[in-house]
Amino acid sequence: MSSRPAPLIPPRLRAFLGRVPLLVPTVRFVRKLSSNDRNLLIALVVVTLLIGVLDAEVSAYWFSPSLLILVTLMGGLQLRLRSLAILLCAVALSLSYVGAIRGVETVGPGLLITMGFTAVLAWLMARTRGKLGVQGLRGDAMLLELRDRLKRQSELPPLPKEWGSKVVLKQAGGSSFGGDFVVSMREGDHVEIAVVDVSGKGVDAGTRALMLSGTFGGLLGSVRDFLAACNAYLHRQLGDEGFVTAVHLTLDLSTGEYKITSAGHPPVVKFDAGTGTWRVSTAKGVVLGVVPDLHCEADSGVLRKGDALMLFTDGLIEQPGRDIDAGLDRLLGEAERLLPSGFRDRARQLVQSMTSGHNDDCALVLIWRP
Repeated sequence: MSSRPAPLIPPRLRAFLGRVPLLVPTVRFVRKLSSNDRNLLIALVVVTLLIGVLDAEVSAYWFSPSLLILVTLMGGLQLRLRSLAILLCAVALSLSYVGAIRGVETVGPGLLITMGFTAVLAWLMARTRGKLGVQGLRGDAMLLELRDRLKRQSELPPLPKEWGSKVVLKQAGGSSFGGDFVVSMREGDHVEIAVVDVSGKGVDAGTRALMLSGTFGGLLGSVRDFLAACNAYLHRQLGDEGFVTAVHLTLDLSTGEYKITSAGHPPVVKFDAGTGTWRVSTAKGVVLGVVPDLHCEADSGVLRKGDALMLFTDGLIEQPGRDIDAGLDRLLGEAERLLPSGFRDRARQLVQSMTSGHNDDCALVLIWRP
């Protein structure tokens, strides 16, 4: 007399599943999912149920219910929100089966609290990814790519050997994103540089800075009056998202002639090699986006051998409880002490010296004739 083969599903598990409500509608829903989401969901549900069965039927030592934490996190990273809900139901089902077979005391409150916290975390991750329309860690990869693009855009174009330049960016809190950025272009001997400061700091201002850097970078060199075009663009935008200040430098590399226009930005300072002193530019104007027609008072001059121009944002000179003029005086004092011994090597040291003790975004651009 031949013996019957052992059933694939243990009888106790089959009877337990038979008492689960909404099992048939769930199966129908899974069939409607996309192939990738469906296959991953089925695999994770099978693993979840296997862990519960092997824990209850074989060994709690080798197949601990705590393995379900890893499965839940994987679902939070890869599954869509509705698919994750099904996986969480399978996790609850697996834990219930273990408790029904081995006793309620085997699934202690510590495990339940940990699983609940993990489920909430996975749900938040899946919901955020659902809003972005991405899966896995693709959202983080997109942010890294945007950060790298912003850094590349802040690099100045290559200059002739008789010119030198240096850009230093420092973001608040050590973040990769901030509200200060630099855009530049070169066409022959004509160079244009703009230093822009978006209100706010760190990641809060970084998203708007990312958008504006692309817009301002496209306008630079394409319009005759750069700041007026930026002002018109910002004035058309709906809503009050804070102010934007900027300073724009145009430079002729063959003659050293330059022109500076500013819109609510800290003044540019010039190093005069003949006297060995720094002079504050007189360029000034209204903050961008406030008035429909922007009027700026420009400043112009010539960079001779040994001269330099320094463009910066207010994060370099502004400190809580201190007047901004005092910060500017301190910057000029530090520049006289550090920069004559080497613009390129001491630029970052100047930024570190000026920003020690306060946390804010700042940008510094130095351009000089050696």
